[in-house]
Amino acid sequence: MFKGCYTALITPFTDDYQVDYAGLSKLIEFQISENVSGILIAGTTGESPTLSWSEHEKIIKTVYDVAGERTVIIAGTGSNNTSESLKVTQFAHDLGINNILLIDPYYNGPSSLEIRKEYLEIIAKKFPSVNIIPYVIPGRTGTQLLPQDLAMAYANCPNINTVKEATGNFDNAKLTRKFCGKNFCILSGDDDKTVSLIQDEEIKSTGVISVASNLVPAAITELVSTTLKNDSQYSNLEKSISPLFKLVGVQTTESTNLGDVVVKSRNPVPTKTLMRIIGLPSGPSRQPLGLVTKQALKFILEQSKLVYENSDLFKPIEGFFDVNIQERLYSDKYIDGLYYESY
Repeated sequence: MFKGCYTALITPFTDDYQVDYAGLSKLIEFQISENVSGILIAGTTGESPTLSWSEHEKIIKTVYDVAGERTVIIAGTGSNNTSESLKVTQFAHDLGINNILLIDPYYNGPSSLEIRKEYLEIIAKKFPSVNIIPYVIPGRTGTQLLPQDLAMAYANCPNINTVKEATGNFDNAKLTRKFCGKNFCILSGDDDKTVSLIQDEEIKSTGVISVASNLVPAAITELVSTTLKNDSQYSNLEKSISPLFKLVGVQTTESTNLGDVVVKSRNPVPTKTLMRIIGLPSGPSRQPLGLVTKQALKFILEQSKLVYENSDLFKPIEGFFDVNIQERLYSDKYIDGLYYESY
């Protein structure tokens, strides 16, 4: 059973957009030192759409070589091309990785029936010893594996035993539990909904695949643990962490000479921006992702300062990466080049 906090790890890049493998190794060691339940690599947060397949495989191998058996590794091997997913899943399996995340095929928009028959079940049947985690996020993919087909896939292929639930729709999660039964694992795919998904008696999530745990892995791990135990401590902890949940995506309204424009800075751009500011391996996001607006940067700093000023959640970062977060959060020199100066 998947239970706890699994970090959806960013992919750090150098300033010239090459994968920073040394930085990646350090991030992995940090996550392991903070006792996360596992690490997801090459997912949305890891910028898989802009990784070549050779980079994709090298990143998977790097994580496996560094982490070994010290933590659970989940490899993002999903695609909108079943053949490609089969090849990368084979690569991960041959290394010894037995957990994969399969995002719903994006852009070409297969039906839920097609996702099940032409994608999930094909891969699951070829790799019966691999745990298959469908990743349902219609806001990104434009399609959706429905709870009915998920339950049928689980019945046909017992290794399709977990879902990353990122629909934002609690009724969808309730149907998943109803159709899939008590032994099926539901992992939250949205940091800000984790506590509610665990507490809801009709859902009973067992954990989260988290973005915020790139920054505070021990805190997210404790949040999940205390919530699962129904320990009242979760409430104060959630309050302390919650400003970071707001950084998964940041929306601002920008004024232009043609009128106001809504700008949505999506994951992982805001999180990587903060990581760059406070001195973690991160680097830029690959184009076409870019920078945040000046308003968004202000919001990122405000929320981060709330965490810093009201808790010790950033202390592990300072110790592990030997950085002074107070200096970096309150000095303009660390934000140069991290935002668009004009629209």
